[in-house]
Amino acid sequence: MELRQLRYFVAIAEEGNFSRAARRLHVSQPPLSTQIKSLEDELGMRLLERSNRGVSLTAAGSVFYEETRAVLARLEHARGKALRADRGDIGMLAVGFVSIADYGVLPPALKHFRASFPLVEVQLHELTTDAQIRELRATRLDLGIALAPVDEPDLEFERLLREELVLAAPSGHPAVKGSGAVDLRALAKESFIIPPRAIGPGLYDLIISHCHAAGFAPRITQHARQMQTVVGLVSSGMGFALVPASVRNLKRTGVQYRPLRGKAALVEIGTLRRRDAQSRVRDHFTEALRRAASST
Repeated sequence: MELRQLRYFVAIAEEGNFSRAARRLHVSQPPLSTQIKSLEDELGMRLLERSNRGVSLTAAGSVFYEETRAVLARLEHARGKALRADRGDIGMLAVGFVSIADYGVLPPALKHFRASFPLVEVQLHELTTDAQIRELRATRLDLGIALAPVDEPDLEFERLLREELVLAAPSGHPAVKGSGAVDLRALAKESFIIPPRAIGPGLYDLIISHCHAAGFAPRITQHARQMQTVVGLVSSGMGFALVPASVRNLKRTGVQYRPLRGKAALVEIGTLRRRDAQSRVRDHFTEALRRAASST
C-alpha cells in the first residue's frame, strides 16, 4: 500500500468522480483507475461503487475513507512539524553559561529568542568554562557561553564581547575613598578574592597580570567559583575583587563598584560549541546572543 494510493482514494471519495479527482490531483485518469484497482486488490475488498453517475463509497469504503483521511492529516502534521524542526523553529536547546553572562548578554538574548521562537524550550545551566567543556563533549550541552581563552581542537569559540575589569570593594573602606577611578597600586597590601585558576584560567591570569602591572602580587585570601559568591564575600568585608564590568548589575548591600585607572584589562566572553555538531536552533540562539552583545 502506497501513500499515493491513499491520496488518490481520498480525492475520488471527496469528488465522487474519477475525472474531477484526476484534475484535482493533476494526473491523467487511467493511472488513477489503475492505482485504485491495485489498492482494492491488496485490501481484498471493494471501496468504491462505480456507475454512470460517478462513484460512491461502499460500507467498507466509508470506514476506510475516515481512517485514511485521519492518517493523511497526521502525516501532514508530522511533515509540518519536521519542517519547523529543520528550520529551528521548534525543539530543545541546552545552554551552559558562566555567571558573568547572567549579568550582561544572556537576559536580553533570551528575551529576544523566546519572542522569536516560542516553541523552542531553552534549558539553562550555570556552569564554569571547564564544566561547559566537559558537558559539551558529553553532548549534554548544545551551546556554551564561556570565558576565553579556550584552546580545544574539537570545540569552536566565537567571541561575543570584551569587558573591562572593574573593582568590587567593601563600601566605606578607607583605601577607596571618594567615587572616582581607583589606582590599583593603592590596594597592594589588601586581601583579594578571585575565582580559582582551574575553572577560569583566562580570568585568573588576567587579574594576576593586571596586579603585576601595577607593581604587586595580589594577596589572595579566598577563592570563590561563582561571581555572586565573590561579590558576597566582598560585601562582608573579606577583601577586594576585580570583576568584569557587567557584574555591576549585581547589586549587593556593602559593595561599591569602581573603575580602575590606567590601561584597561579586558576579559573576553564568547560562545562555545562542538565543531562536529550542526543545529539550526543553536544557530538561532547564537544570533540572538550576537545581537544582544552588539547592543551592550
